[in-house]
Amino acid sequence: MNILYALILGIVEGLTEFLPVSSTGHLTVVEKLLGLSIDDPGVTAFTAIIQFGAIVAVILYFRSDIGRLAAAWWRGLFDSGSRRNPDYRFAWYVIAGSLPIGIVGFAAKDLVSGALRNLWVVVAGLILWSIVMFVAERVGRRSRPEESLTLKDALIIGLFQCVALVPGVSRSGATISAGLLRNLDRVAATRLSFFLAIPALIGAGVYEGASQASAVSATVGWASVAVGTVVSFIVGYASIAWLLKLVARHPITVFIWYRVALGVVLAALLATGVLAAT
Repeated sequence: MNILYALILGIVEGLTEFLPVSSTGHLTVVEKLLGLSIDDPGVTAFTAIIQFGAIVAVILYFRSDIGRLAAAWWRGLFDSGSRRNPDYRFAWYVIAGSLPIGIVGFAAKDLVSGALRNLWVVVAGLILWSIVMFVAERVGRRSRPEESLTLKDALIIGLFQCVALVPGVSRSGATISAGLLRNLDRVAATRLSFFLAIPALIGAGVYEGASQASAVSATVGWASVAVGTVVSFIVGYASIAWLLKLVARHPITVFIWYRVALGVVLAALLATGVLAAT
């Protein structure tokens, strides 16, 4: 992979990681348009590894919140009185909500990097999950602030995050929709989505980097990985603030028209043979 391609893919990752439009789906489409083999282990690993840049952006953006949560969690381990702190509970909720994606992601790793790396899967994910997003906005009462979060909420939202292993669904689209269906307000659902992203994407990036190191060296190159990761960090950091402001004022359904339109165009290109599915 040349550096220009890595730059382009880093921009795509940074722009789409935190929007409910599916960063993996967009990366898969752009990789195919660039002539890359989307089912190549090195390219699949590249897609996962450069997400690490976006996650570093989340950690930096929410550094004060993360520090506060980590401190509250640590104190609560040794002091029963500190366990009444909402931050202590929230930290455990993030941990609990991250378990499903870790278990399912590891169990389905061959499926995720194999059969699901198909543009027809991306089409289905983009269009069908848009229905869930529409229902979540219409049904959810958006009456619960972050302080009302429970362990049940965290586990349900964590299970929804597993659906995002399907390209086209969108990790943020899945978790925010789940939060809305649990009647959380949009800001609370979005903030939890950001925090759940940290262990999920770090785990995926580290695993792919370690297990596919030789494939990355052979077909992508670590210089391209570094460029893609740095660019995704820079663009991702700018996207976080914009998304938080957007969801505070607008429903996530504003993204549905784009998702459906992209899915329809992609389906047309595949049906006419302009693009190959794999």
